[in-house]
Amino acid sequence: MTWHAGPLALFDLETTGVDPHRDRIVTAAIIHIIPGQDPVTHEWLLDPGIPIPDGATDVHGISTDFASHNGMAAAAGVHAIADTLIHLAGAHVPIVGHNVTYDLTMLWAESMRHGHRDHVASLEDLASDGCVVDTFVLDKAVDTYRKGSRRLVDVATHYGITLTEAEAHGATADALAAGRIAWVIAQRHPHLLDRTPQSLHAWQVMEKRTQAESFGRYLRKQGKPDDVAREWPLQNPPPDWSPDQLPTPREDAA
Repeated sequence: MTWHAGPLALFDLETTGVDPHRDRIVTAAIIHIIPGQDPVTHEWLLDPGIPIPDGATDVHGISTDFASHNGMAAAAGVHAIADTLIHLAGAHVPIVGHNVTYDLTMLWAESMRHGHRDHVASLEDLASDGCVVDTFVLDKAVDTYRKGSRRLVDVATHYGITLTEAEAHGATADALAAGRIAWVIAQRHPHLLDRTPQSLHAWQVMEKRTQAESFGRYLRKQGKPDDVAREWPLQNPPPDWSPDQLPTPREDAA
């Protein structure tokens, strides 16, 4: 059985902002796809412990007041999310998401923040020896020169998958869309199916670096700083980072 037709764990977070090392998790979804069975969906709402900017609320619909009254404590929620994901990864289930390096990096940072050291180590093991499938990386690899946005909602439309703006930026809908994109890309590009999950992971590490180097050269030509992360699927924190740092106030979110 090829990786795209076997068990999969579709993963997405919605957050307080766009900095995976300093922002916080608000909602999360992990959908366990099991061939021949109904999907098993895990969903979480967390109280992130910091205010949710209005711009982030506009994206995912969760306000500070709603999260504080209805969300589980951040430490417990982060533990539950990481525990579920690591359990599936440990059973050799590929982890699938769109730009999933963001989600995994944030989960790593949140695990550090709340002292879940075993989960930190397991996420690092997943990054080096596991199987992660990033539809952002795959799409750019198989259709490098396509013009236009690579946002999830636009990539979904390109591959014939319905994900409306109203549905987008809900963790469950986004996770499911990423899984469907991965399936379509694999069907259209059979060379990806010749790879084992582990070799696909290793190939994406190299592809992400190639993509980042290309974008970095573009930024330098525009006279802009090349601050593009080369690491995948976990991004290294900035040199001055500490787990307790607060995000820079801004009006957008992941």
